Amino acid sequence: MAAAHDYATHLAQIEAILKGWGMPQMQAAETAEILGYADLHGIDSHGMSMLPPYDVWRREGRLNMAPEPKILREMPVSALVDGGGGLGHVPGAFAMRLAIAKAQAVGIGVVVVRRTSHFGACGYYGRMAAEAGLIGMVSTSASGVRVPPTGGAQARLGTDPWCFAAPGEPGRPFLLDMATTTVAYGRVRNKSNEGQPAPAGWVMNNKGEPSTDADDVVKRGGFLTSLGGTPENSSHKGYGLAMMADILSAGLAGESFPSDPMHAKGAEIGMAHFFLAMDPSMFREREAFEADVTRFCHDMRATPPLDPAKPVMVAGDPERAKAVIRLRDGVPVGDGLKAQIRQLALEANVEWML
Repeated sequence: MAAAHDYATHLAQIEAILKGWGMPQMQAAETAEILGYADLHGIDSHGMSMLPPYDVWRREGRLNMAPEPKILREMPVSALVDGGGGLGHVPGAFAMRLAIAKAQAVGIGVVVVRRTSHFGACGYYGRMAAEAGLIGMVSTSASGVRVPPTGGAQARLGTDPWCFAAPGEPGRPFLLDMATTTVAYGRVRNKSNEGQPAPAGWVMNNKGEPSTDADDVVKRGGFLTSLGGTPENSSHKGYGLAMMADILSAGLAGESFPSDPMHAKGAEIGMAHFFLAMDPSMFREREAFEADVTRFCHDMRATPPLDPAKPVMVAGDPERAKAVIRLRDGVPVGDGLKAQIRQLALEANVEWML
């Protein structure tokens, strides 16, 4: 079962726990906003459910709870940012704002962040670019190594997500936010939290055999499948996209690749993020570009559906539809996760609001 709670209360609970862990007010509010964005838009793998693993990292002494992002190297179109060894949300938003400012000044901005960790959903940062009238691209390395290369019997990759955003109709940008695995690890973790099976094709056991037991990955060293699922269904494409995400983030930032035996095993989590913002007006009138993107998206939506009850959507539509419902009806929190969050609030000595 999953009880629903109003969005403001949901955000306040996340923020209270973060402040209880020692995060300054402004950073806690921004981090809660980014985590809450994921839950509001149905990306439950990247919202409140991340607090328990964050708590593990914090207790291990591997997270600076008050990081201040700093620019280490800068050129007119680029910057390298030090994330301060903490959670990646505040450095991530800082980096995308910097990329946007550079794009507005000279047409393009590329910023990478090192010494950071999990930053929530890529789509939050892609949407920032689109709302500024810019094309956005975002990718990040991952801490967990749970994905074998196609044909391999050992995990060498993470979920290694990426996002592409383009402005079009106001409030409805094209917004593709995807893991390079069949599903994000957090969705498998959520199945484990609630004692539910994983759908076929999501996971493999530690022998590389298909499984529907989420605990095969969460507790027994099994694997996530690359996007495509099997070699016959072109899992090499997800495998290649994962390497792309790691090269753009970890490669440019100088952090470890997930194939490194010491990846995410040091004193810090050691992830890296990549942000690009690009002004379409370098090539044509921005309004004409946005009109064409809008028309293109409408053409897709106007496609006759196979099932009349399930109209064709474009990237970003399902999440926006989910946000409308959850703003009205509340954000659901499963019983298993709720028990974990309640324990975190108790241990942090903060008010329980859910």
